[in-house]
Amino acid sequence: MTGPPCGSLLDYKTAKFSVTRNRRVGLLHRLLQLSALGYLLGWVLLLRKGYQERDAAPRVAVVTKVKGAAAAEAAGRRLWDAADLTWPPQGENVLFLVTHFTATIQQAQGTCSESPSVLDGMCTEDADCPLGKPVVHGNGIKTGKCLMFNTTHSTCEIYGWCPVENDTLPRKPLLAEAENFTIFIKNTVHFTKFNFSKCNTLQTTDPSYFKNCTYDPVFNPSCPVFRVRDMVEAAGKNFGDLALLGGIIRVLIEWNCDLDHPAAQCQPQYSFRLQDTMYNFSVSHRTASYYWGSQRQLYRNLLKLYGIRFDLSVHGQSFLSRAGENGLSHLKKNLLVMSRGGRFSSLKAGAVKCSVGKAGKFSIVPTAVSFGTSIAFFGAATMVCDLILLYLDAKADLYWKGKFEEARPPKGRPEATA
Repeated sequence: MTGPPCGSLLDYKTAKFSVTRNRRVGLLHRLLQLSALGYLLGWVLLLRKGYQERDAAPRVAVVTKVKGAAAAEAAGRRLWDAADLTWPPQGENVLFLVTHFTATIQQAQGTCSESPSVLDGMCTEDADCPLGKPVVHGNGIKTGKCLMFNTTHSTCEIYGWCPVENDTLPRKPLLAEAENFTIFIKNTVHFTKFNFSKCNTLQTTDPSYFKNCTYDPVFNPSCPVFRVRDMVEAAGKNFGDLALLGGIIRVLIEWNCDLDHPAAQCQPQYSFRLQDTMYNFSVSHRTASYYWGSQRQLYRNLLKLYGIRFDLSVHGQSFLSRAGENGLSHLKKNLLVMSRGGRFSSLKAGAVKCSVGKAGKFSIVPTAVSFGTSIAFFGAATMVCDLILLYLDAKADLYWKGKFEEARPPKGRPEATA
């Protein structure tokens, strides 16, 4: 008597297991299982935070301010403060601080000899100075005359700002006092997805705190006011050497926070790295101030400024394991920062916001995916041991017979034919 046609759909089938007394394969099986468990606990959960949902669009702002004063005797005694020594950067992620300069005083538009340091301005006769042709890498336009510059050099006469620019650089930086300048760096990180914000400045009601403090990694890590000399020395360079022709220093702000702990323990770490030194190609910037003389003649004072360029970038990560808390920040790309110097009474500052990096928070979906992947490794351990027993072991035939059973019809009952 046959059963109902759909009765087999309600049957439950389970796998048949065979126990083998092979200690080598048994040991291998346990080692593979322990490896899968170590992968789950160590790599997925502890290091990679595989139980977290991620936010890859934080908002970051950085503001920089420079303070200080220095005096220089070149071109007459002059006081330089933050408004004079901090120039608009050549890129939007840098701050340029002047440390050295050359000055060309009382230039007026007229005719004079080109500098002998300009190759296209050298000549031996008037034919070498065609009228109306600009001097390549020079200071003006040729007038058609070749003049004696000194006893050993002849140069073309030019129409331009005369006298030509002074390119003799003093051997010592004229603004050595700039090493005592301070740079205030305020960095704020906000993750809109988790509604978490953090700033690198100390939350204090004392208005004089930031005027008197200076950053120290041990004794004053919450003060974001950095002395220029300390930044240069932290980068492994002497200020006097770097100030002569300039260089580039990278300022790295790293956030590595575990938000399972109080938010006050989430503090940035600062590091300074020398990116380049400009012994062959100086970091310089030209500026001129114009004025009228007594004869209504227009004059200018030309300054060629050398200095140190600071590149600012923000990196970091934070961790959170409890749902409902504020999560993880992971800034992996360079932050674009616009920097401006300011006067003591009216500081100017720039800020740029950008959405770079990652943040994370506990979520059931990535948790389930991470656990599912790890459980699959447990299954793979069993499959590897089965393959060894069935194909590589000396008693493979015995294991085949014990693992696979051929289904036969009862005796005295013929098999069904088509």
